[in-house]
Amino acid sequence: MRARRLPGYTAPAVAVAALALAAAIVYGTGIGGPVLVVLVGAVLYLIGLFAAANAVEGRRSARNRTWSALIHSAFVLAVLPLASVVWTLFSKGAERLDVNFFQTSMNNIGARDPEGGAYHAIVGTLEQVGIATLITVPLGILCAIYIVEYGRGRFAFAIRFFVDVMTGIPSIVTGLFVLAFWVLIVSPWFNDGRPSFSGFAAALALAVLMLPTIVRSTEEMLRLVPAPLREGAYALGVPKWKTILRVVLPTALPGIVTGVMLAIARAAGETAPVLLVAGGGAAINTNPFENNQSSLALFVYQQAGDASRYAPARAWTAALTLVALVLVLTIAAKLLARRNRLSR
Repeated sequence: MRARRLPGYTAPAVAVAALALAAAIVYGTGIGGPVLVVLVGAVLYLIGLFAAANAVEGRRSARNRTWSALIHSAFVLAVLPLASVVWTLFSKGAERLDVNFFQTSMNNIGARDPEGGAYHAIVGTLEQVGIATLITVPLGILCAIYIVEYGRGRFAFAIRFFVDVMTGIPSIVTGLFVLAFWVLIVSPWFNDGRPSFSGFAAALALAVLMLPTIVRSTEEMLRLVPAPLREGAYALGVPKWKTILRVVLPTALPGIVTGVMLAIARAAGETAPVLLVAGGGAAINTNPFENNQSSLALFVYQQAGDASRYAPARAWTAALTLVALVLVLTIAAKLLARRNRLSR
């Protein structure tokens, strides 16, 4: 059986005609700019494609083509903001991509000084996020294992409930909690009775933000592990703890790593907790347990609001550095998870 089909060039031709007609309408009436041209062109494209397919291939094929075009359009709309952000970061952040930016701090840098960098902020971000990760990853994974493998009844339900509640806690509230508890109550014990800001306090605040993300993502990944894998191990006489350690966790490892990296990305981009409990600072401080410490997110916030004409370039480069840092950590974690996951 043979059916009538539209030529392969029909869709591109309809798209070009739709954009041309949309440009004529928008610019002819003066009601908008390029963005409106694209939106009107997309609507005209769907209408034109449906009409052409309906005339040649029939109504059923026309619906199929239209819905396929809608799905592809949704993909393009989802990618465009990401591409725009990446292009903006590269175009504006390349101005200060030099050795000085990565080897110096903002200590003794005035408003008219074009130099100054984010070395102190990079050190602060790595230390704060690293400490928070060391705290939350074991706790989060163990909590998820308890919920999935051992938890029954009201106690497990209460854990899930409080984890869900913690997921929606604003970062500023987390910073206030650590400020009231650690900085004002606990830190004076180690500082001759005086409250003290520190990078460790910021790490505690970031840990509170990271924990629910790790618990929930790990829980979902553990639930996706097929039950026959567990049953096969039990049938061979393998203890439950060893089954979890040697079978369940390696199987779920790629998904667990993804959840951990999402939590790390969120923590690395937080500003309010660091500002409240670490205080920020222009000098290099490699000790996370004493004195003020900055971070890349806080550095971007401070430079974006600085009156110096050299500050915006520093802010854009710091933002690019933060995104690149998270990207490198994500790729490294993915490669490590792929190398160590359970062999099929």
